[in-house]
This record gives sequence, structure tokens and C-alpha cells, in this order.
Amino acid sequence: MMDWSCLVLRLGLGIMFVAHGLQMAYGLFKGPGIKGFSAVLSSLGFTPAIVWAYVGAYTTLVGGLFLISGLFTRTSALFLLIFIVVAGIKVHLKKGFFLADGGFEYTFVIASVCLALVIQGAGKFSLLNKF
Repeated sequence: MMDWSCLVLRLGLGIMFVAHGLQMAYGLFKGPGIKGFSAVLSSLGFTPAIVWAYVGAYTTLVGGLFLISGLFTRTSALFLLIFIVVAGIKVHLKKGFFLADGGFEYTFVIASVCLALVIQGAGKFSLLNKF
């Protein structure tokens, strides 16, 4: 059953990160695109913001694709964990825990799933185990 749970975690988290990566990188799904994401990062004090915008957008997009496929799962989950912890600290921590108040509840759950995948890896239902 552990392999099935890894698959569910990888697919759910991977799809979510790919969708957010597409928003940040390309402006799909009503997202800001790279320039809008860069402006947000600039307002949070990241410099040079455009560089961090590309790093963040493509970490989420490529990391999500790797999670879905089961390739580089632990490494991808670690980079995504770092991304979401930074978001939680820079944006949500000062607003408390609960999502309704803009708090870090959502990022906490995402970080927990990332950490679980860092620990567990991809499981047997991955492209890595097909080669």
C-alpha cells in the first residue's frame, strides 16, 4: 500500500505544482506570468527579482513534472519543500496559521507532503522503476 500512497501524493502534489508553475511562468490559469511574479517577488525584497521569478516558476513547473513522472522524486520534493517554506515564511507566517486569515495552513500541508516524499521517494509506480 505504501507504493500506492506515494503515487497519490506524487500525482496530487505534482499536478498542483505544475498548475502553479504554469501560472507563474506563462500566465496561464489567470496567473501573473513571469513579469507579474517578478513584481511580487520584488515587493517581498527578493533581488534580483527577475532571476528569482525564473527560479521559482521553473522549480515549481519542472519539479511538479518530475513528481508526476516519479523521476528525481526526492530531489524535486526537496527543492519544492524549500520553495514552499520560503513562501510560507515570507508571505504567510506573519498572518498566523489559518488560511482564512492568509496564514500558513496551506503551505504547512504542502510542506508536509513534500517532506513525506523526500523521506519515502517515488515508490514502485514511477518512470524511474520502469528502466
